[in-house]
Amino acid sequence: MSFLNIEIKAACQDADPIRNFLLRNGDFRGTDLQTDTYFNVQNGRLKLREGAIENNLIYYERNDQAGPKSSRFHLVSVADPPVLKEVLTRSLGIKVIVKKQRSIFFIENIKFHIDEVEGLGQFIEIEASNKYADLSEQRLQIQCDHYRKEFHIRDEDLIAVSYSDLLLASFTK
Repeated sequence: MSFLNIEIKAACQDADPIRNFLLRNGDFRGTDLQTDTYFNVQNGRLKLREGAIENNLIYYERNDQAGPKSSRFHLVSVADPPVLKEVLTRSLGIKVIVKKQRSIFFIENIKFHIDEVEGLGQFIEIEASNKYADLSEQRLQIQCDHYRKEFHIRDEDLIAVSYSDLLLASFTK
């Protein structure tokens, strides 16, 4: 099944005020050490997420743009990530591996991540999704805009691309 996200990703110099807000107002699901292995595909992005909290195969299509962006995604829970990783590595090849420590919070249908990404730094992600509630794209956009203002996310902090793209770009510098 396909779902819609409206999402914001931003660099974050000091996550403490955001973390405190989310601890007061949200549902803290835990901190996960995650490895996202991106595979070579012709369209979109395909990654296998391995962690203690989340183990999923995720395919998504999204335009790279700063600020709120829509993303169509498919999410498949994975019972045996190492076996699937071996099959995908042999058949598609690995594009890049992203390692991060992720704190996960929810407020209603909105998922928040405070990420410390190896080699890149600290980020905040806001994902308003219709996976958890039947909401229009416009309503998801309003929710993202609300939390962007609440967290004082500036235009210059917005990230247009995925962590995988940021890492690949850092390799060529």
